[in-house]
Amino acid sequence: MEFIKEESEDMKIEETFRVKHEEDTEEQTDLVALKEERQELTRIEEKDQYERHDFMNVEISIQSKTTSSQKEVQKTESNSYFTCHQCRKSFNQKYNLKNHMKVHTGEKPFICQQCGKSFSLKQNLKRHIKSHSGEKPFTCNPCGKTFTNKAQFDSHMRSHSGEKPFTCKLCGKSFTRKGSLKSHMVIHTGEKPFPCDQCGKCFRHKSTLVTHMKTHSGESTCNCKLCGKSFSNKSTLNAHLRNHTGERPFTCTLCGKSFSRKGSLKIHMVVHTGEKPFSCDQCGKSFRHKATLDSHIKTHTGESPYSCRLCEKSFSNKSTLNAHMRNHTGEKPFTCTMCGKSFSKKSNLNAHIITHTGEKPFMCAQCGKCFTREITLTYHMRIHSQEYNCHQCGQRFSDKRRLNWHEKTHSRSSTCHECGKCF
Repeated sequence: MEFIKEESEDMKIEETFRVKHEEDTEEQTDLVALKEERQELTRIEEKDQYERHDFMNVEISIQSKTTSSQKEVQKTESNSYFTCHQCRKSFNQKYNLKNHMKVHTGEKPFICQQCGKSFSLKQNLKRHIKSHSGEKPFTCNPCGKTFTNKAQFDSHMRSHSGEKPFTCKLCGKSFTRKGSLKSHMVIHTGEKPFPCDQCGKCFRHKSTLVTHMKTHSGESTCNCKLCGKSFSNKSTLNAHLRNHTGERPFTCTLCGKSFSRKGSLKIHMVVHTGEKPFSCDQCGKSFRHKATLDSHIKTHTGESPYSCRLCEKSFSNKSTLNAHMRNHTGEKPFTCTMCGKSFSKKSNLNAHIITHTGEKPFMCAQCGKCFTREITLTYHMRIHSQEYNCHQCGQRFSDKRRLNWHEKTHSRSSTCHECGKCF
């Protein structure tokens, strides 16, 4: 009876062991160890001991093989990637892929009970709840600014230290925030995973899509109190208000020039770096900004969707059309604050302002000579390249006009007998 009782207890342990094995393979190893220990402590007779020992050896052998096999599967899964079938984005964990899929499905199961706002991730809901409670436990000692979570606090601290730990592996550009790096990466990949359901237009970032959707709904929640103009988001309104106040908080650390918008500062910085990361696949020409590349590509396709209603002239982009329309209206909205002179184009105003400041931001990389305008630098660079060659004598010139004058010397038939000059 005692043997039957012990065998029954062993069977219970085996059953428990089997269930636990399915739930957690790490606990399974502990149960095997406990079972072996129990066998040694409950020896009663030598014969029974050997029978139970043989039985356990078979059981442990099977379970050890199962554990080893599961570990190999886990190892294989950890080294593999889980890929989204909609946008081909890959993740090293299945959990991250499930969270990512909510971007496409629009699923937001986590709802704030106070305001009804929903979120795709639980941690985002927790972060949002603090906006109701007003809890901001993280305080910046240098400036006194407070934050609701440590991630925002750490990101802010890097604005003081200048640390940029997130680096793009493709171009080497560094960022203070991981989110900024992710936003930058779509420049290289060209990925636009957020489509508009109404017009089909695609966007790189969800926030841009949300802003775009308001153009369909007509929603303009942010109004300028000074001029009554409406905007779809607060950041655009804040940028607009600087037009009234004259505030320019974004300053170039290289030349000291200030701007009202951060995007304008970024555009300006390429003047110093000379970076042109956007290349045309058809002709190889490079550009500083993607918008300029997009406009250039239309010169190959011949696409000119923007037409002037007054003269029917067509343009590849809306900004060029707007500039053209000012030729008809005589409007000159860009005024120099130093002398009051007005211009129809902002680029002309910028070129004019340099006459007051004496700034020469365009420098030749070969000889170091500086120029007030980029077009002047482009002409100057031809002196070094001498890209226009005479096919008859091989002489090189910096521009086509000089080459044309020179080529006429080969075709001239009238020669002065005294000096040899041709006419």
